[in-house]
Amino acid sequence: MKNNAATAEIAQPYSQALLSLAQSKNLTEDFGADARTFLSLLAANNELQGFLDNPFIQPENKKNLLKQVLGEGVSPYLRNFLLLLVDRRRISFLEPILEQYLALLRQLNQTVLAEVTSAIPLTEAQQQAVKEKVLAITKAREVELEAKIDPDLIGGVIIKVGSQVIDASLRGQLRRLSLRLSSN
Repeated sequence: MKNNAATAEIAQPYSQALLSLAQSKNLTEDFGADARTFLSLLAANNELQGFLDNPFIQPENKKNLLKQVLGEGVSPYLRNFLLLLVDRRRISFLEPILEQYLALLRQLNQTVLAEVTSAIPLTEAQQQAVKEKVLAITKAREVELEAKIDPDLIGGVIIKVGSQVIDASLRGQLRRLSLRLSSN
């Protein structure tokens, strides 16, 4: 398990360098889309993460795998950046670097990240309603939704924006009702 403070300290300069590179080439959104895709790939494939994290695997093998996984669809600048991470033995920090890049990109675009947890997947109309509510609360320019499913909520949603949490779930309402009844 990596130390969060040390990870953040290592990821920060690399993510800022990646943002600087993206801005100089006018590819910030393209890098953002590629970063999201690669993060989903890492989350879905533990073997890939384990392969990249393994210090006993030769850097050339990691580079070859990255080239195969990335294919021709990704920007050559981003590909070279990832290969540089292998050379610098920082590829195990790829996930926090990409997450930090996305955070910097949201900050640059005045976009907030709203983590929405619901009992069932939200429809497009429901997602739009959540976005409008978050826009009204935060006064941001845009909202990026990160949806999670938790069947234990029974119904409703929990919206987390930064440190602010809006609990409009049935489970939360039942908990609050229970607390009120027990305090009387």
